[in-house]
Amino acid sequence: MEIILTQDVERLGSKDDIVTVKDGYGRNFLIPSKKAIVATVSAKKVLAENIRQRAHKEAKLKDAATKIAEQIVNKKITIGAKTSTSGKIFGSVNTIQLAEAINKKGFEIDRKQISIPEDSIKEVGTHTAKIKLHKEVVVEIEFEVVAE
Repeated sequence: MEIILTQDVERLGSKDDIVTVKDGYGRNFLIPSKKAIVATVSAKKVLAENIRQRAHKEAKLKDAATKIAEQIVNKKITIGAKTSTSGKIFGSVNTIQLAEAINKKGFEIDRKQISIPEDSIKEVGTHTAKIKLHKEVVVEIEFEVVAE
C-alpha cells in the first residue's frame, strides 16, 4: 500500500514522503492516527504542488537567515555576571541571558535557537555558542562573560 506521510514517523520516513507499507499497518495505524493519507493520483498532485510552494518559501527563509548570520557573526557580545574574587560566577550564564544580550544588539533570536556546548557557563572568559537560524543555517558565535 502506498501512503503519503503527513508527519515524521520514526524508522519509516519524514513528512511528505511517499512510502510503501503493509496494508494493515497503513489502514489500522497510520491513517486512523492521521500520520498518513492514501497516495491516490490526486493526492500526489496536491503533494507535488505543496512541495513546490514550500520550496519557494524555504528559499526565502534561508536567504533571510543567511543575511542575519552574516551580520551576527561580526557583533561583539558581552554578558555581565556577578563573580567572586577568583573569577567564578555566582550562578551561571545560560541561553536566556545570551538571547537577551543578542536581542539588545537588534536581532530577534529565541533562546531555543541557541545551544551552548557546556550545559552552563560558570567562569569569566570567552565562550562559544551555536545559533540555529534555519535548519540549514547554523552560526557559531563567540561571546565574552565579564565581571560586573
